[in-house]
Amino acid sequence: MSNLNPTLRHVPKHLHDARICSTLIEDLRRQYHRRNARVIKGDTVKVMRGEYTGIEGKVEKVNTERGTLAIEGVQREKIKGGNVKVQIHASNVTIVGLNLQDKYRQAKLQDLDRETKGEQRDVEDNKRKKTSKNKKVEKEEDKG
Repeated sequence: MSNLNPTLRHVPKHLHDARICSTLIEDLRRQYHRRNARVIKGDTVKVMRGEYTGIEGKVEKVNTERGTLAIEGVQREKIKGGNVKVQIHASNVTIVGLNLQDKYRQAKLQDLDRETKGEQRDVEDNKRKKTSKNKKVEKEEDKG
């Protein structure tokens, strides 16, 4: 935790989790109408920066505290022998394939356009209802 920005040191876990997102490739951007998504275990990603640039693999582990990912095929040799997984920061990868086994995530990604359009309509309807209610209340006060 010593390399972590001091302003991020004492942030609640749910905010740490929200920061682990990466950009989507162009095909997925067009399909889901989103620029980025949260990275989860099982997503296929491509490393865009650093020593391992161009390597593509599945996410095996997500470290939410540091915002890093362990990816298949991204490993280095130890001096004494053996291999160690290299942690890559989530901002240095691009999501090539999404893990859609989670029904909640799938619904959230696919219905994004419908939800935003529906929310805008609901907000407009609520504004209209509030203004009409306020007018009725004002008229009743004027009469009374």
